[in-house]
Amino acid sequence: MDAKQLVEKLAKALVDSPDDVVVNEVWGERASVIQLKVAKGDLGKVIGKRGRNANAMRRLLTAAATKEKRGLVLEILE
Repeated sequence: MDAKQLVEKLAKALVDSPDDVVVNEVWGERASVIQLKVAKGDLGKVIGKRGRNANAMRRLLTAAATKEKRGLVLEILE
């Protein structure tokens, strides 16, 4: 499972409207940016209290990046 699929699966598990989850990957030279977009009402669920859900997803991406030997950044879009 690549990083994009990982973020998509995690986000769909957290939100009420899984059909509105959109994940894009923007490749750079040394790092990739994973852009996550969800429905407005689900934004709080993805971020979580004090950013716990977002931080957990970022930690998982860091682990995946180590495996791929590439930098990965999670960007949550409104």
